[in-house]
Amino acid sequence: MPDVLTAADSEMAQRRVAGALHSRGLRAGDRLVLCVPGSATYVSVVLGAARIGVVPVPLDPRLTEHERTALIRDVQPTLVVDDQAGLESLLSGAPMELDRWPRCRPMHFTSGTTGRPKGVWSGLLTSEHAAALVDEERDLWGFHAGDVHLVVSPTYHSAPLRFAMGTLLAGGAIVVLPRFDAADLVDAVATLRPTSMFCVPAHLQRLFAWLDEHEPVFDTSSFRLVAHAGAPCPEPVRRRAHATFGTAVVWEFYGSTEGQFTACPATDWIAHPGTVGRARPGRVVTADQDGQLWCAVPEWARFTYWNAPDKTRAVWRTTPDGPAFTVGDLGRVQDGYVHLDSRREDLIITGGVNVYPAEVEAALEVADGVVELTVFGRDDPEWGQRVCVAYVGEVTEDALRALATERLAPPKRPKTYERRASLPRTATGKVRRTEL
Repeated sequence: MPDVLTAADSEMAQRRVAGALHSRGLRAGDRLVLCVPGSATYVSVVLGAARIGVVPVPLDPRLTEHERTALIRDVQPTLVVDDQAGLESLLSGAPMELDRWPRCRPMHFTSGTTGRPKGVWSGLLTSEHAAALVDEERDLWGFHAGDVHLVVSPTYHSAPLRFAMGTLLAGGAIVVLPRFDAADLVDAVATLRPTSMFCVPAHLQRLFAWLDEHEPVFDTSSFRLVAHAGAPCPEPVRRRAHATFGTAVVWEFYGSTEGQFTACPATDWIAHPGTVGRARPGRVVTADQDGQLWCAVPEWARFTYWNAPDKTRAVWRTTPDGPAFTVGDLGRVQDGYVHLDSRREDLIITGGVNVYPAEVEAALEVADGVVELTVFGRDDPEWGQRVCVAYVGEVTEDALRALATERLAPPKRPKTYERRASLPRTATGKVRRTEL
């Protein structure tokens, strides 16, 4: 059954969460690791923490012990919540006064070409910047007290959490599905009449496949906003989304864990096919001479990588429009519209989850009998891409699969294993992933 949470009930829960955290000694700037499945309670815990300046650190509960231990060691949290009982216990604190708006952004982790996940750290916000951050999201997406937001993605991911938080802060309600299921989504739309939803293209593909098979009545007239992002959307899926929900309703956006670049209503995409939209208000997106995209952002949207000053310096530069960051994607800007030509060279996007080959390679290359291996992505009709590995050596596929299960969360585990006599390389010795 969907979990329904109103803004009023969440506000009371947030006050109790703040009291529970304060009684356990957490103060502004401390980190709270959350390694549990997403839920409506999860969103209240994040908001209750953030509104007293305690920084939530959402981790995927599917992480292996190997992955989780390394991240927690890096974060040095004051409190780790790793089961549902621990999450629910935070609702039992004495109610405490809260700041009006969150005093920080949750610190999500993103991987990189080095294979070591990086925490996106924004520190504590001034009252002025906290209000500006909320206002920016509200002005763009139109969050209001009459909203009922349908959450179909795990709330430990940045985009679904951001939409859920924005709805509750505006006085609206959220409806959280325990997991994505097309039949449950259709039922929730019929019975609860949501007004907004965020999803990834894989969700739309699965929804449309289910609709084709079952042919139910699917009345989408309650929606004012359906936003999709997280992976390139195949044109037939995008056009069907326009037809199913309406071109006045469907938006997409381009961004990353680090920050948001663009927003694009369906009408703009129809007028400028292939675009991911214009720069969000208050931002300027440019492409350098190499085609790498940079985004200048207001002060409240800036970040560093936690405990990684060198990596931070590598992605920021000074521009005439102010400090700008890049995530390495390639594209162009034409008449103000951004076109994404290539995601980061090594990035694999599977079901809306970013997977970096270097992280998977680091987990598998320690297997006995591995001479060399490389990880790459291939197109997949359901998930967009699937993770694959090519390897050289006497190691068995079963041994690699067992190590992947031990050391990698499910989205990162290769689905295809190929033993080869050698790996294709360039003249300078680099593996040619694109050939694989």
